[in-house]
Amino acid sequence: MLRSHRLGRHHNEDTAELNITAFMNLMVILVPFLLITAVFSRLAILELNLPGSSSEPVDPKEQTFQLEIIIRDDKIEIGDRNQGLLGIYPNSDDGYDYNALSTKLSQLKDRYPDKTEAAILLEQDIAYDTLVQVMDRVRIELEVDEDKESIVRSDLFPDISIGDAPVIGGGA
Repeated sequence: MLRSHRLGRHHNEDTAELNITAFMNLMVILVPFLLITAVFSRLAILELNLPGSSSEPVDPKEQTFQLEIIIRDDKIEIGDRNQGLLGIYPNSDDGYDYNALSTKLSQLKDRYPDKTEAAILLEQDIAYDTLVQVMDRVRIELEVDEDKESIVRSDLFPDISIGDAPVIGGGA
């Protein structure tokens, strides 16, 4: 009697089966969709070089040109880390003067043709679009070739570092 009781209890237990049909239907639709969309997605990566820190004093004879573009709320400053400011371009009613920035960068490239590095220093709360506009002008120069009716692209300072602008007036 004891034995039949055990067997009876064993027969009453139903084995639970997982119904994965709905999950499989979802996968049949989702996998091709993800594969198709993955083909069209494209990432653009811009490699930035961060300036290193050095505690050794530099001999003035060994100082080289180090381009710095400082973006402030009301102006853009172009300078050399060792020599100081080379140009200040205040904002107009339309915003930042990107054309003057491009002209000055072209002049500096003519003066220092082997130089490829530039540092862009930003004040707090500078719009991301402003950073992108300045980076575009620092990296490349576009000129219209009227003879060939085409646009000529040339590299200016493609190796860009980004940092915080020095605070004016000592800050709080």
